Amino acid sequence: MDKHTRDSLVGSLTALLEQGHAHATFEAATADVPAALLNQRPDGLPYSLWQLAEHVRIAQWDILEFSRDAGHQSPEWPAGYWPAEDDHADAARWQATLRQIQHDRAQFLALLRDPARDLLQPFEHGTGQTLLREALLIADHNAYHTGQIILVRRLLDNWD
Repeated sequence: MDKHTRDSLVGSLTALLEQGHAHATFEAATADVPAALLNQRPDGLPYSLWQLAEHVRIAQWDILEFSRDAGHQSPEWPAGYWPAEDDHADAARWQATLRQIQHDRAQFLALLRDPARDLLQPFEHGTGQTLLREALLIADHNAYHTGQIILVRRLLDNWD
């Protein structure tokens, strides 16, 4: 892939991971949530706002580590990708989760921007995954759960 094409693709992937385009950003969906709502589950839904955000954090961290460390061991599926059902967050833990999501996203973007990394070369480990595939996986997964966060906030009367 030539430099111009790579730069264009990395720019598009960066925008996909950082900006909303066709949907709200993760940051907008998680902004200004009252601490009293963090652990509430609307009737009929299995997750709270914090559990959804923590799931995003765990999954994104796993994808980041898989992408940069051949020796990384992923959590057990599916239990290892979700906080315990009775686990709760206060405002400080919520903010720590949000900060870690931003930090890990920045670390992943640094991998994408590294010109020594081939976006299309399958990793030596795994089953054919590439850095491009992992970027799209993060974007898809985070967008899906961002929508769920907005839905939960609406059901809790906390979204305009």
